[in-house]
Amino acid sequence: MTGGIDIMADGGDGESAGGEQDREPDPSDSLRTWGAVQQALREHAGYSRAEFADLVRFSKHTVESVELGRRMPDESYVVRSEELLGNTGALQKSSKYVTRGRGDVGLAAWFRQWARLERVAVSLCTYECRLVPGLLQAEGYARALFENRLPLLTEEQTEAQIEARLERQQMLHERLTVPFHFIVEESVFRRRLGGREVLRGQLDLVLELTAPHNVMLQVMPTEAEFHACMDGPVRLLETPEGRRLAYSEGQENGRLISDRKEVRVLQQRYDTLRSQALNPKDSRGLLERLRGEL
Repeated sequence: MTGGIDIMADGGDGESAGGEQDREPDPSDSLRTWGAVQQALREHAGYSRAEFADLVRFSKHTVESVELGRRMPDESYVVRSEELLGNTGALQKSSKYVTRGRGDVGLAAWFRQWARLERVAVSLCTYECRLVPGLLQAEGYARALFENRLPLLTEEQTEAQIEARLERQQMLHERLTVPFHFIVEESVFRRRLGGREVLRGQLDLVLELTAPHNVMLQVMPTEAEFHACMDGPVRLLETPEGRRLAYSEGQENGRLISDRKEVRVLQQRYDTLRSQALNPKDSRGLLERLRGEL
């Protein structure tokens, strides 16, 4: 194989916002059905969505997304719902047969192959110069991204893409032995996308998500005189078989790169950038200072 594997552009969740949503895959029938049954049981029990959300310890937004078939129900969501709605066993037993359907709802076609690789990778590295990486994005920040994109998305399209982004983020909580490494430009954390409160919440989440020993963040300071990745953002991963792959994304497109020579060059650039960025301790200190300025 020569060069990389080009992935056709569609709509959804790369790191950037949006795309052509009309080609997004629909949720599966089983996902819609499970959500509708849970909604019917909730209404029969007399709970509003807000009341039910408090009881199952998920947001009202999440409950709505599950009931409309936009989001796979987490195991804890299923268990708590079962306990609240009769304990018949129906919700837990049927949840085993719920599938997403074709592809990944809310994920861009160009991004789905990379997203599948992420789930099994033994290491992940991300350099970003435009925005906070998707795995570290707070809901408010992600919402601001999608609300700022053109052409405008419908509310349903926006919610589907936010859900996909937040669900993908669960990897950081579930894969505790996998090293995640991020290098992000300082300017990204200074941009007040969505306003002061959104940025404050975003900085809080980044500090929280990068606290575990397997999640490392380095900030590339704006005053740095040397920079090995001026050609733009890049992601790298290693598969369980020891194969290294890269991913590059632009506006309305993305490219999975498998050519060994090209991946080697990108890995060299990333490794060099690690030595040029602030170390994790100083990076954390910078984010804490930025947080204190808001």
